[in-house]
Amino acid sequence: MTTTGQRSVQRPVPAPVQGIAGHRLEVTQAVKRFGATTALAGVDLTVEPGEFLVLLGPSGSGKSTLVRALAGIERLDAGRVRLSGQLVADANRHLAPEHRNLAMVFQDYALWPHLTVEGNVGYALRRRRLDPGAARARILGVLERVGLGRHGERYPHELSGGEQQRVALARAVVAEPQLLLFDEPLSNLDADLRERLRVEIATLTRESGATAIYITHDQTEAFALADTIGVLDHGELLQLAAPEDVYRRPATPFVARFTGVAGELVGTVVRLFGETGEVRVGDLLVRVRCLGPLVEGDVVRVVVRPAATSIAESGGTATGAAGCGVLAGTVTDVAYRGRGYDHVVAAGPWVLTSVHASRAHPRGSAVDVVLDPEHCVAFADRDAKRYDDNLTAVTITVPRDRVAPELARRIP
Repeated sequence: MTTTGQRSVQRPVPAPVQGIAGHRLEVTQAVKRFGATTALAGVDLTVEPGEFLVLLGPSGSGKSTLVRALAGIERLDAGRVRLSGQLVADANRHLAPEHRNLAMVFQDYALWPHLTVEGNVGYALRRRRLDPGAARARILGVLERVGLGRHGERYPHELSGGEQQRVALARAVVAEPQLLLFDEPLSNLDADLRERLRVEIATLTRESGATAIYITHDQTEAFALADTIGVLDHGELLQLAAPEDVYRRPATPFVARFTGVAGELVGTVVRLFGETGEVRVGDLLVRVRCLGPLVEGDVVRVVVRPAATSIAESGGTATGAAGCGVLAGTVTDVAYRGRGYDHVVAAGPWVLTSVHASRAHPRGSAVDVVLDPEHCVAFADRDAKRYDDNLTAVTITVPRDRVAPELARRIP
């Protein structure tokens, strides 16, 4: 069960093929400092057996430090870590990695160059004292499972990057650990291979029954893999929830930005209807979902998800009631995305990216961008300031003679 603070989502965990019971992980007020820098600032989280948790955050958010602390590579300065009820780390105790019944898949593969594929995978079984025949059968079985059954005698330098990562994955699961840790394992691979290996990691991990902690800065990867997503920034765990809740009910503007945003609008709340409302943005009214306590007259920052935007086609209805949820703008860029076209639209002082349409609208053309209120979320601007950052260093300027007339007067 994943609890979000507003509601809970029960996500089924598949029955393990091999019958492994994953660790139940409990982290309480974990703190780690490197000199004057606080990498973890009192992190609390619980992961149930067999659950797949993805930790999402930018560089420097603390996600790698947290995973290394779970592995026993880093010592915590304060707080506690329990695995299946056993205390493995606190201010006075630090259980060595080899005694935690876990395995880790690293970003750089970390394969022994002098060992063959079989040797690298089998290295994880040395402490299990298995019969040699049984050990080799298990090694060959897992190599077949990751598509490397014919590569057992090769050395790492004879393999592609994707094949080396498959060896690292096979080495991690061959000993049937209760906890699998993934340190951005796909970041060095090209997009197509990353997608295929993502599916293999998800399938193999869930079949094993192990609990999994996976870190990434890629929000697409996080949503594709996770039972639960934890978003970190500057050592703080800002939200721990099911993917649906992180997307629909982000806890902070930072969470909203980091999990997909087409743009931001600043306006004033003019009406509230429970958890929805209307915000005046310049001369326009925009319908939104309100997150956090708001009152009429509050200045808010409206985070617009890519799913909220579409271009009204010729002959279609471009306005809702009283013109709510429509921005008139000018296309400044367009890109083909396979399923259609993504546009960058300048609407007065605002810029929206990833505005989807089934056909391309030429640069410089005037368009109406329809906003779906379900995917426009409003936060009090006083909260947004803490997480304020420039989404792009490029300022888009549209010549006045290429701007829709109704917007020209609003451009400085």
